[in-house]
Amino acid sequence: SLFLDFCILGGMPAVVRTYVERGTFEGTLDLQRQLIEDYKEDIRKYAVGLDQTRILNVFNHIPSQLAKENKKFQLSKVERGARFKDYRGCIEWLCDSGIVNCCTCLQFPELPLKGNSDDSKFKLYFADTGLLIGMLDDESQEDLRVNKNLGVYKGALYENIVAEALTKCSIPLYYYRREDSTLEQDFFVRTQHSLLPLEVKAKHGTAKSLRTLIISDRYPDIRYGLKLSAGNIGVSDQIYSFPYFCAFLLKRFLRQAEF
Repeated sequence: SLFLDFCILGGMPAVVRTYVERGTFEGTLDLQRQLIEDYKEDIRKYAVGLDQTRILNVFNHIPSQLAKENKKFQLSKVERGARFKDYRGCIEWLCDSGIVNCCTCLQFPELPLKGNSDDSKFKLYFADTGLLIGMLDDESQEDLRVNKNLGVYKGALYENIVAEALTKCSIPLYYYRREDSTLEQDFFVRTQHSLLPLEVKAKHGTAKSLRTLIISDRYPDIRYGLKLSAGNIGVSDQIYSFPYFCAFLLKRFLRQAEF
């Protein structure tokens, strides 16, 4: 319950302080929305020329694109006929400013990761989940805070918080989506010798893609998998499961485990 409260609040000091002092969400949404306006003002102040409009458009489109089943960021939804080369600098600006985290698509799930990615295919997550919550409409806000009903944003919220945790642990963000099938994996982490797919589950159960990556001979670098969900700690069929809030401990776990 406290973790879900954190997902809703985010980690901005003023927002957290208000929640702790009042013991309720009262006033936190106003603070979140003020922070969003402050970010937009920073974009207008520090970004130059045409990039201002493009950066703001990308920023404003992140929530709706995260709500999709396929969370790959589509520039065509931002501007008709948009090309990646025209927006590369906008994405980099948002990442460098610490506003968003970029998750890059792997060309194939194998080591090494850095030289095996396609920069033109990516997902964008907010660096603080409170920004995502603050950009939802009022009705979604009320439903989420009062009824804990995440609706279409359930997967987006949990993926965003895991992306945030991995980034803070200095784990680079990569995902994989195979074009000729339904195979898709949310994130990957690596050890010295192994690549581990990481699945973020909004519901119980294990995704088919995670099992396929582990058992298939096509992916020799992958022998184990990780799953973050609302469940407990456990291991089954070479998949290690943890509650969402253990995401910040994954790096320590990988150092101690012999993968």
